[in-house]
Amino acid sequence: MPPIKYIDRVSGKKEIDKVYAEAALRFFYGDGISSRFFGRPINYLWARNPIFSSMYGWWQSLSCTKRNVRTFIERYGVDASEFEDSVDSFSSFNEFFIRKLKASARPIAAGNGVAVIPADGRYLFFPNIQTSEGFLVKGKKFNLSTLLDNENLPEDYREGTMVIARLCPSDYHRFHFPCDSTPNAAELINGWLYSVNPIAIKRDIDIFTQNKRTLTHLDGSPFGKVLYIEVGATNVGSITQTYAPNQFQAKGKEKGYFSFGASTLILLFPPNSIVLDSDLLAASHQGIEIKCLMGQSMGKKLSD
Repeated sequence: MPPIKYIDRVSGKKEIDKVYAEAALRFFYGDGISSRFFGRPINYLWARNPIFSSMYGWWQSLSCTKRNVRTFIERYGVDASEFEDSVDSFSSFNEFFIRKLKASARPIAAGNGVAVIPADGRYLFFPNIQTSEGFLVKGKKFNLSTLLDNENLPEDYREGTMVIARLCPSDYHRFHFPCDSTPNAAELINGWLYSVNPIAIKRDIDIFTQNKRTLTHLDGSPFGKVLYIEVGATNVGSITQTYAPNQFQAKGKEKGYFSFGASTLILLFPPNSIVLDSDLLAASHQGIEIKCLMGQSMGKKLSD
């Protein structure tokens, strides 16, 4: 499988992704010897095992993992000057992983009718899910009913806008509200913990609808009811919500964080509610992810 490429939104350049634990991902999801010898179903069974992910997450919370922080920062080019706390203050690798950033490091795009990027990550944007032919893997299209674990709710979003954010282990792993809203309590939809890396997703689009995830309704936003889904993945210790449900939350305020691992966010906007920024659409039309930072502009409310 060729290297994973993305566009850096700030520089506009194409970059090659440095994949954490790439060898293991290719072992479990690729076409290598393991798949030919053991068969991919056995590999999937091992990779989705929640005990493995829980144990790995527990390990990353031990104090002995603190020694890996500086090495990780150097290897993946993480900007430590953005951290709210010093590198030496982290008591474990997971404490570094769920780090907070200085407010000045992620300014929030102004404007009541402007939605912002909810988390650092690599993004794909689909302005109309129903007509987005690019969102197919081996002829299979994303199933909204299964994703939302609801047969009726998807009808309101079938021609809506979908935003998918893939958070890499090197990314800032706290996620935020994309617009002013009043969120309900997050609903748990239980599932497995497959990897959400493109190496895995290109093999099976249903991973998104099979993994453990949480769903929050953002009511009263300038864009109508926005659905906010956090998707867990292999080695993710937990999805932690830090907001107060049923209370107004300002755009850019923290919603929660993922513990160690790579993870995904999915946003669903109602039809004809948002006009996505042109550079974001241009990248997705090429079928390539674009790396965005929390707080950057995502799009504007469609004029009435």
